[in-house]
Amino acid sequence: MKKIAVIPARYAATRFPGKLLQKIGDSTIIALVYNNVVRMDLFDSVVVATDSDQIIQEIESIGGLAVKSKQEHQSGSDRIAEAIRDMSVDVVVNVQGDEPFVSKEPIAKLLECFDDPTVHVASIMKRFGVEDDPMNPNQVKVVCDQKSNALYFSRAPIPFSRDKSTPVAYHKHIGVYAFRKDTLLQFTKWPIGNLEKIESLEQLRYLENGVAIRMVETSEFAIGIDTPEDLERARIFRETMLKQS
Repeated sequence: MKKIAVIPARYAATRFPGKLLQKIGDSTIIALVYNNVVRMDLFDSVVVATDSDQIIQEIESIGGLAVKSKQEHQSGSDRIAEAIRDMSVDVVVNVQGDEPFVSKEPIAKLLECFDDPTVHVASIMKRFGVEDDPMNPNQVKVVCDQKSNALYFSRAPIPFSRDKSTPVAYHKHIGVYAFRKDTLLQFTKWPIGNLEKIESLEQLRYLENGVAIRMVETSEFAIGIDTPEDLERARIFRETMLKQS
């Protein structure tokens, strides 16, 4: 089974334009992500798919591989689909360009999901910790069935705690996906769904079209950088890890 990682890297992010070229320590965010994925030694190839000449130059400056999108895309999945359309590959992992601290262990578990031939899409979740806020719409929540398939993703706090005597375990969606190539290409042909429009979450397009998403739970710490405040948290986290090493 041939496996590749593609890192979608859009320069003009809505909430934080140019964030991928911001620095954490001596490296840009996108360089940290790329080098992190390469060091995992899980993939036949790692490539950045971007709309930005600046990001291409940054990746090439560290000896990496980057391709420029030929058109505008509604989502990271659409950008990845263009990049891999003519590649000979079985499973594609979408590693978000703004999550520099994703570790090897959950990615390895994600790839193991595809030993099950019924799995076509998989992703990662983490139980909310004290540093998380279920009311924060930038922290996407997910609820699953008993087979660990996602029932729904939302920016709202789900499940809603109506019965206060029942403990609630919120799970945060970590934006790392894996797809079989044919399923990803099929995704790009579907129209944007109503739920996807409402929540502005592309993964809901799979659920609206009846494609299950197998979720892998991890306890590993992850920081998604959506805002300048997230960037400061990431810098503090890196400094803390350096002091502990």
